Amino acid sequence: MNTPDESLQDEAARAGWLYYVGGKTQDQIAVELGVSRQRAQRLVSRAMAEGLVHVRLEHKITACLELEAALARRFDLCEVRVAPGLGAGGDPNRAIAATAASVMEKYLRRTDPLVIAVGTGRALRASIDEIAPLIADQHRLVSLIGNIAPDGSATHFDVIVRLSDRVRALHFPMSVPVLSDTAAERALFQRLRTTKIVFELAQSADVTFVGVGQMTDDAPLRVDGFKTTDEMTDLRSAGATGEIAGWVFDAHGTYLDYESNARVGSVRVEAGRTAPTIGIAAGATKVRAIRAALTGRILNGLITDEPTAQALLSE
Repeated sequence: MNTPDESLQDEAARAGWLYYVGGKTQDQIAVELGVSRQRAQRLVSRAMAEGLVHVRLEHKITACLELEAALARRFDLCEVRVAPGLGAGGDPNRAIAATAASVMEKYLRRTDPLVIAVGTGRALRASIDEIAPLIADQHRLVSLIGNIAPDGSATHFDVIVRLSDRVRALHFPMSVPVLSDTAAERALFQRLRTTKIVFELAQSADVTFVGVGQMTDDAPLRVDGFKTTDEMTDLRSAGATGEIAGWVFDAHGTYLDYESNARVGSVRVEAGRTAPTIGIAAGATKVRAIRAALTGRILNGLITDEPTAQALLSE
């Protein structure tokens, strides 16, 4: 027998299915379910808010296709997808999540065993939440970045376990601090046998998916408590433009010779890799960081949205 919460979820899922897949109006759903129009509206909203129904745009908009081609030419990309923007005030992570999920699923559905490396962050987490549950136990999933926050807790946006749960694949977390207190402490973690296994796997990955962090006031390093405001100011003064897996780079996509880079407990994504190394990132504050990562060949693939793509091509 279903609990009240399960019954409500069932009802919301049915309403969402009727609305987004069945094409029925809220009035028709109300009649179908025997509820008021107001309740039907709330059920549809709940279905989307709780991820009970996933909607993907299957028709590729011409403007997005043109932007993809232009980005591929400009930055010599092996994989590029541009999702429609959500308009002013829309969440860029939500705009690109379904598109990123479809690209990740393409690799996950391959029958030949792959090592798939993933970074962390809000965009990646939103994307993984859009992946359809499937059995991909032929693959190995490996984290690029440590999963321990400054206060000793697990980092909120670590995604490796979440992805493994959705696709039933073996996963290799990076059980070290995102940022050690000293370079010597980081060296101790690097000598651990389990850390070496994860590093070797990540460095040999067949495909890598990463978020791209900006150096503005809303930088993930700052918001998530890894850097203070003063430290961010110092980083920007040293030329920092963006970061991937905690490793900070300049406007040319060159990693900085900076003390905090010596304390990062993650695999550095080296420039010039031939295997697909795909950034999942969008938003006005990320444009400089994304452009730098593409220019420096840290990334050879990109999933973004229309406004970000237009800004990347504007210079």
